Amino acid sequence: MESRIFYPSYILTAFKKLLPFLGMTFGIVLGTIVIALLLSILIVKGRLSKNKVAVKIASGYVGALRCTPSIVLLFIVFYGLPRLFLAFGIDLNFWPKAFFVIVALSLLYAASLSEVIRSAYLAVGKGQYEAAVSVGLTEFQAIRRIVFPQAFVVALPNLGNSLVSLLKEGSLAYTIGLIDVMGAGNLLISRNMGAYAIETYVALALIYWIATIILENLFKFLEKKFSVGRKVK
Repeated sequence: MESRIFYPSYILTAFKKLLPFLGMTFGIVLGTIVIALLLSILIVKGRLSKNKVAVKIASGYVGALRCTPSIVLLFIVFYGLPRLFLAFGIDLNFWPKAFFVIVALSLLYAASLSEVIRSAYLAVGKGQYEAAVSVGLTEFQAIRRIVFPQAFVVALPNLGNSLVSLLKEGSLAYTIGLIDVMGAGNLLISRNMGAYAIETYVALALIYWIATIILENLFKFLEKKFSVGRKVK
């Protein structure tokens, strides 16, 4: 087989062609964060509940999802969810592929996110919550004014790491035909009949590196902003 010459100049060409599709990738990440955050709060409430059944259900969910490969869960959701809903007369076969990606990643991300939130909540200390309630604050006010600001700062580093992982996990969306930045890269290689494959993948790596650096710096900024009065390394 004749080897192809590596063309570094094509990396910039591929980069320019793929960059517009980064919007779809970030859209998937944003949609996943919103749904996963709501689901993770329910999981945390279950794990901290005094109800043993709720604790077992929440703990079982976290254990099962953390042991499930993301690509396996994505295929289960993409192929299994339409069949499940079809039993109730709802046809999901023509729904956008982004919907299935967000559902799968939300189920997966909620498990790890719940652990981040739970550990941050427990790090604040129950005494502060009880003191806030004892001086007349409602349960919601105590959490919003006392617990949440401190827990948020504690959770930020792990939230940032989880978000970066989510960004990379989202690259698997191309396996079900979603044209995000990774899907566009594979489509570009196919259109070139396999030519410039290495150059295209290098361009993809650069895009993911830049996106990761942006996210990391964003969370560093948030840590400094919300850590006023606290010692930050």
